[in-house]
Amino acid sequence: MKKWYSVFLFLCVFALVATGCAGISGDSDVSGDAKSDGSNSKKQEMTVANDVGIISLDPYGSAHGEPATILAATQIYDTLVKNDGNKLVPSLATEWKQPDDLTWVFKLRDDVTFHDGTKLTAKDVKASLEQLVTRKESPLTVLWAQLDSVEATDDTTVTIKTKTPLGNLLYNLTLLYITPADQATSKDFFRKPIGSGPFRVESFQPDQDLKLSGNKDYWDGAPKLDSLTIKNIPENAARMTAIETGEIDATWTIPADLIDQLKQNKEINIMDTPSYFYYFNWFNSSEKPFDDVRVRKAMWYALDTKAIVKDLFGDTAEVMKAPIPSSIFGFSEQTPYEYNPEKAKQLLKEAGYPDGFETRMIWSKGSGPQILELQKALTSYWDKIGVKIVPDQLERAEWIEKLTALDWNMDLQTNAVISGDADYTLGRLYISQANRNGYKNEKLDELLIKAKQSTDADKRAQFYDQANKIIWDDAVGIFPLQLKQIYAVRKNVKGLEASPTGAPNFHKVSIE
Repeated sequence: MKKWYSVFLFLCVFALVATGCAGISGDSDVSGDAKSDGSNSKKQEMTVANDVGIISLDPYGSAHGEPATILAATQIYDTLVKNDGNKLVPSLATEWKQPDDLTWVFKLRDDVTFHDGTKLTAKDVKASLEQLVTRKESPLTVLWAQLDSVEATDDTTVTIKTKTPLGNLLYNLTLLYITPADQATSKDFFRKPIGSGPFRVESFQPDQDLKLSGNKDYWDGAPKLDSLTIKNIPENAARMTAIETGEIDATWTIPADLIDQLKQNKEINIMDTPSYFYYFNWFNSSEKPFDDVRVRKAMWYALDTKAIVKDLFGDTAEVMKAPIPSSIFGFSEQTPYEYNPEKAKQLLKEAGYPDGFETRMIWSKGSGPQILELQKALTSYWDKIGVKIVPDQLERAEWIEKLTALDWNMDLQTNAVISGDADYTLGRLYISQANRNGYKNEKLDELLIKAKQSTDADKRAQFYDQANKIIWDDAVGIFPLQLKQIYAVRKNVKGLEASPTGAPNFHKVSIE
């Protein structure tokens, strides 16, 4: 695969910025609300709110893969390749080729600088990938299990070698954020990190707000915004009030019961897009009682999933039919679990729990729309078959710590298949080596490895079809619904595109 992209347009945009035009809006025109004295237009300042706090700006640590960290990383750092709709396109890399099945060679742009002015080279790419692979706390390390070596052949050439063919390597690279080789390993770097992206970090208060300023020297053209603040407003009502009053300019992950209210506000646009997000409830299959597949299946038969989705989420969600959303490559529809509480009770009896049992469910505060209502609905259904749920709502950082340590019985959460490829979720979370939920299956491992290594899309789809069935039939988790991504945006905001990942890029957004 070989593609060269012209930089002429980028240079033109940069030239406009260099002439001192401070208030850029529209595609390329200098406009905005000019001051009466004839000076430059007012600053472009935007504030948005996420329902989940950003706890880390470290793209190699334990929070990497979290949508909130991806949101921040999208503004601060660059990647070699990016996902543009349904196709992978160049970013820092201008072209790539495969001399053989185990070798990938990438040519880099030669006009990219980090926020401190230093030049970005192949050495930085090499160091970034090596740091991701060696930082074992990252949940994305498993994506690179077959990496053999990465070399900076020269300043603008990176050569990646793998131990086996890696059919999803380009998808993986959309999540490799590049940082300076000589700085990113220092202890304090990620408190105020340096990237090469469209925005610079001005200040960061974990779980509260991230304040960014526009990088006027950005290689892909200066951002239209002078500043961007990303706030954490976990309470839905508070976020809706903030967007209606103009305290914030945009937010997303809007609950179903608040959409009509927002539509009545003439200053707000509602946008939606198919989402990579979905809810699931995992069982810790390494511990009793969930080491028994009959218990796991009983928990699913006890739920009227269709009623839950309709009553709580309305048109903003749909019942899932696989362990991954239908918009993801590798999806294959499975036979749904019927609502049958009597069958659930019988399975519990066969497993040795005729009177049910008590178990603990963890989830993160503010980790998804109506998660508390969903948790209560699940609890109510399970109570009817004798399963008592001890609720344990945690702050985000504590939840991640417990989740990765398998210090839980059940875990309720949202997830996003951010790369758009099934391997990101199935290959990363369900392979035995990852040990994310205590479930281990050699047959599943074999299928996931074959799918990862194949470069034939049809064969990969066949492997994922079988993998979906195993995960579904063994009730590794309950997968009740997939979400639409609903955005509320003030009408004076221009250029914002709804992202299925919940991590929109604000590079070309402006405020009228």
